Formats: sequence, structure tokens, C-alpha cells
Amino acid sequence: MFGQTTTTTPPPTERGLEDLDAAALAYAARIAGLPPERRQEARDDLVRFALPFAGRLARRYRGRGEPLEDLEQVARLGLVNAVDRYDPERGSFTAYAAITIVGEIKRHFRDRTWGVHVPRRLRDLILEVGQATAALTSELSRAPTVAELAVRLETPEEEILAALESAAGYSPASLNAPVGGESSAEFGDLVGESDNALESVDDRVTVSGLLHRLPWRERRILAMRFYGNQTQAEIAARFGISQMHVSRLLSRALTWLRQAMLADAPPPWQNGAAESEPAKTRISVRQNGDRVVVEVGGEVDRDGADQLRKAMLEAVTGQPREVVVDLVGAGGFDAGGIAALMAGRDAAARTGVPLRLTRVQPAVRRSLAAAGLPAAD
Repeated sequence: MFGQTTTTTPPPTERGLEDLDAAALAYAARIAGLPPERRQEARDDLVRFALPFAGRLARRYRGRGEPLEDLEQVARLGLVNAVDRYDPERGSFTAYAAITIVGEIKRHFRDRTWGVHVPRRLRDLILEVGQATAALTSELSRAPTVAELAVRLETPEEEILAALESAAGYSPASLNAPVGGESSAEFGDLVGESDNALESVDDRVTVSGLLHRLPWRERRILAMRFYGNQTQAEIAARFGISQMHVSRLLSRALTWLRQAMLADAPPPWQNGAAESEPAKTRISVRQNGDRVVVEVGGEVDRDGADQLRKAMLEAVTGQPREVVVDLVGAGGFDAGGIAALMAGRDAAARTGVPLRLTRVQPAVRRSLAAAGLPAAD
């Protein structure tokens, strides 16, 4: 409108010194008669005019681990906020802008720079320790001790130590940082970690020794269930027994293992609630015409392997027409029992006496087949 006086913000080149208060008042008067969509130009003029002021405040915080460019960017953000919130009726724009810019810079240090959370009291002490360290280094021509820092700051040595340790959390090293040189290793590769399985080593060793005291069938069922991750139905099909029987065998074996681990001496294994003695290998040899029948019952483990080997060698030595090994009552063979059968087979081959394994349980049949001992039906 003609005849109206418009107050504008003078550019910095037209003023010897920056007068932010006057510039802010001129900005407030300029936008008073303008619609919101036309106030952007005046706002940009005031922000450009005050940029050197924001830069001076940012430079006060340089040397604290943050690039000066980042601090200047944060200070400019604070300046924009001060311009947008400025109200001439509340006092000096310079004081308000300084508080807003410094607050934005401190917020940046609080939220963006510390790698770990450190209490504000400790962060302030870290700054004081840094300043005292620089002053004492200049005075003593050496790095000060913790005791000397404590005397200078009138602070307990424990707090000085806490501040020095916490200062490392300002910019922690990345675990993906290279170790150095031409090595492809990273810093994280050198950091150890707790082995949760270490605490169970004693239990594993104890269980391993106790498992060898169980009958072959129970050991095999435990291995299939907990190491082979097979269901009770699958185990029952492999052994030719019912699923309920597998459940009872697992329950009895686990109960015995728990009792054995808590006792100084392992209790004797019991095949059933009414039995008080552990199952033993049963070997009987009988003459059936011109044939010799070796009947095997029970679990053939290391203790019964010698008995089985001796019986088979004696049967072969008599030069019968045939030696039949009846395994209908054998519940299982461990490595010693298998070795005894193989020794009898080799002896029969040397003497020319036919040897036949018959009436073998399904679970035992698979073990014999794996060892190269075919069984007849």
C-alpha cells in the first residue's frame, strides 16, 4: 500500500556489528502485516543474518570429540527454532536464541554422542577431569595421577576412577572394526564370550560313565530318543515292542540315572520292580543229536562277552555237524558281545564247522547285520 513504511532486516554487509535484537524487532514488525504464506522470506533473512552468531556458539564446544561441522549444523537448527518461537513481548531475542542454541547442542551431546548411558553427574565430572588433566599436565610436565586429580577437584579418588573408566563409553570402538594390517580379522573376533555349556561338563562326564552301566537296550533307547530325536512310536517299531513298553523303559532308565548322579555309589540296575538283581547274561550249551545248540539270554555286555566266547569256542572245538546259536532270549549286545560272536564265527570258519544264528530279535538283528553277522530266520 502506498505511503506505508516497511521495516526490513538490514543485511550483514550493511552493519559493522550484528545487532540481533534490532534485527529481530525489525523482523517482527515486518511480518506483522503479512499473511503467513509471505512470511517465509523475512524468516530466511533473519536466519541468514544470525548464522555467524550460531557459529560462534558452536565453536565453543569444539574439541570434545564431535566434528565442528556437525555442531554448526545443530546450532543452526537451534537458531531456526528460536526464530520460529520468537515473541518480542518476552524480551531479548539474543538471550533467547543463545539459550535455545546451547540447549540444542547439549541435547546433541547427550543423545547422539555417548555410546552407553552415563549419568549426567558423571558426565559433568568427566569434563572437569579433562580440564584438570590438561592444567596439571601443563604445570607438572607429565600426566597427573589419580590422587593429584582428586586433590585438584576435591573429589574422592573412587569417583575420579569412575569418571576415567566411563569416559571410554563416549565413543566405543566398533566390533566390526578391522584389527589392523592386512588381516581380515575384526575386533569382535578377539572378544571372548561365556560358554554356557561349560557348567554342564561335570554332569555330562558323569552321565557318560553311568550310561555304560545300563543294559544295551536301555542305552540304545535313550540314544534314539534324546540324540536321534525319534518318537516313542518309532523306537517301538524298531525294537518290535509296544509304545507303552518304550515309555516304561525310558522312565525307569531316567529314574535310575537321576538316582545314580545324586548317590556316591550308583545303585544296581533293576529290570523290573520285582527284580532285585541286575539282568545277567545267560549261556547254556546242549547237544541236539549231531548239532550243538548255544542258547543266549539276557543282555550280553562286557561281563558276559567272555562267557559267550568261551561257550562258542568249546562248541566248535568238538567238531559237530553244525553249531546253532539261539538268540531268542537275547535282549541286546554291546560291542563286547558282538566281538564274542565274531570270534566264534571266525573259529568255526577255521575248523570248517557251519555256524548259524537263529531266532534273533529285530533290534539285535540290525546290530548283527551292521557287524556283518547275518542271522537265519
